[in-house]
Amino acid sequence: MEDVLYTVPEVAKLIKTNPAYVYELIKADLLPVLKLGSMKVRKVALEEFLKKYEGKDLTDPKNIKDL
Repeated sequence: MEDVLYTVPEVAKLIKTNPAYVYELIKADLLPVLKLGSMKVRKVALEEFLKKYEGKDLTDPKNIKDL
């Protein structure tokens, strides 16, 4: 099984947001990362994050609401 690592800017592009917001998700412990020089997100972790928070409003990662 191939496990892909994404940089924060790559994650931002994939989820159509900006890197600053991805860092907010990381800081709020919603998106797990690895520190390998710079922060990296496993593809599997990103997929799990998207499944877990589908149907939620993450505008403010510290105050998650249902849609």
